This record gives sequence, structure tokens and C-alpha cells, in this order.
Amino acid sequence: MANAPVSLDALLTELCSPVECAWLLDRLSVPAAINLQTTASLQSVLSQALGMRLFLDLTQRVPDAKHYTDEQQAKHRRVMLDHGALRTVRLDMTGLPSGRAAFSRILEPLGYREVGEYPLPKLRMCGFVYQHGELPAELPQYFVSELYPEAFSDDFQATVKRVAGQSPDPLHAESKDCLTRLRAGAPLSLAQCVALLKNVFTCFARQHALPSLHDYQRLKNESAEMAWIATEGNAFNHATDRVTDLNDVAQGESAKGRPMKPFIEEGRHANIRQTAYRATPVKRAFRRGEDVIELEVPGSFFEFIERGHYRDEEGNEQGINLRFDSSNAQGIFKMTAGASALPPDQG
Repeated sequence: MANAPVSLDALLTELCSPVECAWLLDRLSVPAAINLQTTASLQSVLSQALGMRLFLDLTQRVPDAKHYTDEQQAKHRRVMLDHGALRTVRLDMTGLPSGRAAFSRILEPLGYREVGEYPLPKLRMCGFVYQHGELPAELPQYFVSELYPEAFSDDFQATVKRVAGQSPDPLHAESKDCLTRLRAGAPLSLAQCVALLKNVFTCFARQHALPSLHDYQRLKNESAEMAWIATEGNAFNHATDRVTDLNDVAQGESAKGRPMKPFIEEGRHANIRQTAYRATPVKRAFRRGEDVIELEVPGSFFEFIERGHYRDEEGNEQGINLRFDSSNAQGIFKMTAGASALPPDQG
């Protein structure tokens, strides 16, 4: 892997406004190897910058996440971005690659590798975890889920194809070339890095056209998750702070009146514990006949995770447990299953 020719500061200065850049650097944890510009590779620096830019976007869409992050900074603590999650659908589309392939083609050249598969049978989905090969415990992981339309009714499958089947590919040819160079360990200029990250950021969004209200309702009848994809696309579904005392965080956030999940998810197969805010309501546009209307639907949310450590045969703590748990994940998915204020459908 090529040594980084550009700094994190230089990238963020081009990706964000001066105020946003300062906000991120004051509030998010940055690996020492990147912060001190020592041994980090270009892939790691780009990965950190992308994670920070996506975190900024999430906090702009989830105001409680921004308030929480500001409060942590006031306590002289930086948020540790443990992972971000996004949802995809496995479907042959006009331009966008199917399912997680739309993001593995981005994450793998940045130094990530797929390290875990987590079936989500209640949702007829599966989650795939991407972890950075150089700084696995310090750079954010990505939990990329795939929804499988073929597990639903014929009507649902036809609706999914109608909603998302014409999705264009937002990744430019120049970006694909830069990703190929990164995969080979070749250097990139600052200008190339900035152009690549700006284009990659647009991939974390809705690529398909506005859904009709009729189609949205049909999707929601069978899958709240696919209905969410219909309005939000591949946006960050949630970002997660890694904390040391989840009980304290949950109690504190509830006491502030924030919309917390009423209980903590306890991992069955991994010593991790998770809870979250409920999804922030957002206004989204729908086609209804010849008109376009706006309605309130579930948006994204913010999560908290407490990770234990592996222990050897003698009970001594080893490295942090970076795994996930399918049962926990299915519980967290319910944060976006809130009811939508939908009027009677008129086609």
C-alpha cells in the first residue's frame, strides 16, 4: 500500500466547509497513525476522511446525534465511530451494481475486506461486514445489508423492480480508475483523492427516481426495510458510537427525553451490547397521480455499542471483539419501522 501523500486535514478542507471541518476534527476520534501522519497508508487516510464525511451527513439528518456529539466534546470526549450501516437490495439494475457489490467495489480498494456474514432471516435480508485491514479496531467498519426480493410475493418483486430497477450508477469512470490504482497500491494526487471522495460520497444516497405513493405502500405492507430503501436509498442508515458503559449512556439519553430504544440488545453469539435512538422522522416526496406530495416517513438514526474483549483460556483479556450479532442487528433494524403518516392511495 502506498504511503499517504495527503493529510486528513487537507482532504477534509476540500470535502467540508471550514466550520464543518473544525467540528469533525474536534469531535471524532482519529487513529494516531493518521493524526500524526506517520505510518498510515493512503487507503487508511481516505477511509478515515470518508467515514468522517458520512458521519457529518448523518448528524445533519439526525439532530439528536449532533446534540449528543456536541455534549461529548463538552465532556472532553471524542465520539468513536465504530461502524456505519447501509441497506441495499439484490436486484439487476440498469446501472447500479446489485446489492452489496455497489459498495464492495469501493470499500475493498480503500483497504476493507469482507469479514463476516450475518443472516437476518426475520427480515429476509443478510448483513455483510467490511473491516479495514490496516487499522481494524480504529477505522469504522461497514455493515452492508442486502434485501432479497425473491423471498417476498410476486407483487412485491414487481414493485421493487419498478421502484429501483432503473437505478443509474453514480460512480464515474475516473473514480473507478482511481479505485483500481488504489487496489494496486499506486499513489494518487490530492486532487484525485478529493474528486474520488466527492464522487464516492454521492453513492451513499438514493439513486432511483421518486417512488409513487402506491408503490411505497405496497412495499411497506411486506417490508419496512424495503420501504425505507424506497425513500432513503443507500444513505447511512445509522452511525454508531463505541462506548464503555452502555447502561450509563442509555439512562442518560433517556433522561434527556431523547427517543431511545426501551431496552438494550444483548449479543447471543458475541459479547456486544447495543441500543439506539428511534429513527428521526423526515419529509420525503412521493408521486401521486400527476402530483408530487410530501409525507413524513422514518429517516436515519444513531446507535451506541459496547464491545467486550476476547479472552484466552486463562481468562485474560485479549483484543477487542469486533464481531456483530444477527439477533442484535434485527432488533436494531426495528428503529426505522415506525408508522408513516400516509393518506389514502390515489394511484
